[in-house]
Amino acid sequence: MHTVIEILKLSTEFLKQKGIENSRRQAEDLLGDALGVGRMGLYLEHDRPLTESELNKCREWLKRRGNGEPLQYIAGKVEFFGCSLIVTPEVLIPRQETEILIDKIVQKLSTIDLEGKILWDVCCGSGCIGIALKKKFPKLHVALSDISAEALAVAKKNGIDNDVEVDYFCGDLLVPFAGRRADFIVSNPPYIAEREYATLDIEVRNYEPKGALISGPTGLEFYKRLAEELPCHLTPKGRAWFEIGTGQGEAIKRLFSSPCWVNCGFELDWSGRERFFSLEIE
Repeated sequence: MHTVIEILKLSTEFLKQKGIENSRRQAEDLLGDALGVGRMGLYLEHDRPLTESELNKCREWLKRRGNGEPLQYIAGKVEFFGCSLIVTPEVLIPRQETEILIDKIVQKLSTIDLEGKILWDVCCGSGCIGIALKKKFPKLHVALSDISAEALAVAKKNGIDNDVEVDYFCGDLLVPFAGRRADFIVSNPPYIAEREYATLDIEVRNYEPKGALISGPTGLEFYKRLAEELPCHLTPKGRAWFEIGTGQGEAIKRLFSSPCWVNCGFELDWSGRERFFSLEIE
């Protein structure tokens, strides 16, 4: 029987041959999840022989990873800002960069009395942003929306699993909130231009939902709609936050150039790129 450390070495070599970057770390994460022991557990149990069922599971997962399927979809879960989230091919995989956005929102909300305040997570996907914020601020009334019923079903499961009470609405952008207003709106909408789709990483193109990525010909379509529709949905002094694509900063700033918007600003991601945009309505 093969031991844990032997399988780790074989798995690392297999992924390397398949052209998977950071093959050692990828093998550690994959085997740790497959065996239910985590990365450190692999070394604590390095000399333990694997059972036949464990070996078969590791082989199956390795084959899928070698074919390019993201580990998060294989494992079916991801840890994100203090939440354990289900992820399926119906939703985008939550990125670590989005945790920067949540951290910036947390810094702002920590200075406000949130009793009776309302936040919407629009284009919620897995629900990662809204659920993380509700978990951090239980007083905050949070609603999640997405045009995809399949994505919203995943978000509902994540809300239950993380023991938070939030509302769910299925519909296109702000349409489900007709006649309503919120104090805070956050959105990570599709922002990839159609012409850019072919340049995305193959793992993204082959496995993540295209509808959650592609905005339209320019990549700015959702921001144009938000610029037009948000004033009818934000309370006075209400604030909005968006995740944006690389190089879209100036165009988005022009879209939100109306005098009704104040305190506009960008935040950088870990690569020093403008990735997050926030603003306040008068």
